Amino acid sequence: MTETPAPVPVERLHFALPPVHASAAEERTHRRQRLAAALRVFGRFGYEEGVSGHITARDPEHADCYWVNPFGVPFADLTASDLILVNGDGQVVHGTHHVNQAAFTLHAEVHRARPDVVAVAHAHSTHGRALAALGELLDPLTQDACAFYQDHALYDAYTGVTVDPAEGRRIAAALGTLKALVLRNHGLLTVGSSVDAAAWWFIALERCAEVQLAARADGRPVLIDHRDAVATREQIGSDLVAWINYQPLWSRISRAEPDLLG
Repeated sequence: MTETPAPVPVERLHFALPPVHASAAEERTHRRQRLAAALRVFGRFGYEEGVSGHITARDPEHADCYWVNPFGVPFADLTASDLILVNGDGQVVHGTHHVNQAAFTLHAEVHRARPDVVAVAHAHSTHGRALAALGELLDPLTQDACAFYQDHALYDAYTGVTVDPAEGRRIAAALGTLKALVLRNHGLLTVGSSVDAAAWWFIALERCAEVQLAARADGRPVLIDHRDAVATREQIGSDLVAWINYQPLWSRISRAEPDLLG
């Protein structure tokens, strides 16, 4: 009888975790590269709608300054060096392009209200807009949707393009301490303690919206009960889990399109 192979010691198995950086400069480079990659992923997934859609990342040294995609540059073409740095008043302090002032008003107020947040993602994705048009939240219909159970909110108002800081503050207040917001008649917004987490939460929320709309169109969905939904959220609803889930997307885009890192 052939002897059963010995198991590989656990300490020899690779398992990626969020990196720890030795300096603000190193962390800045990391955030800019992750931001450029996330924007390209959003472009691949069809979240780009004209000049709408942004992901912002707080600078690790200047807390009231944020890296963001430049106005009018296609997601698919973005590199880390294309990103601009904008202060909390919407003024470009690094870079050669304009910022979408209306979009940045919203992001800046969310960043100010949430010092724990590194990144904010907002785009006009198809199913997110459909859910927003209904003025609904996600129901706990699937395991994936449970990550957002009682951890997202509805901003139940529509006041046009957000150019007023007061409106941005109201949206930030509606988000509170949660990870995601459905902006009625507008779209989705997610936040995270890393670019990877914010991007993953947006992708996951968009996909869950698609599933909910499809399930309701085809019949009467069966909801996961409150206790199980809460337990599932505690298992899969952390930013660390979001970061881990995002890594295959990061690996694919960074290997297929290494120019984005430049």
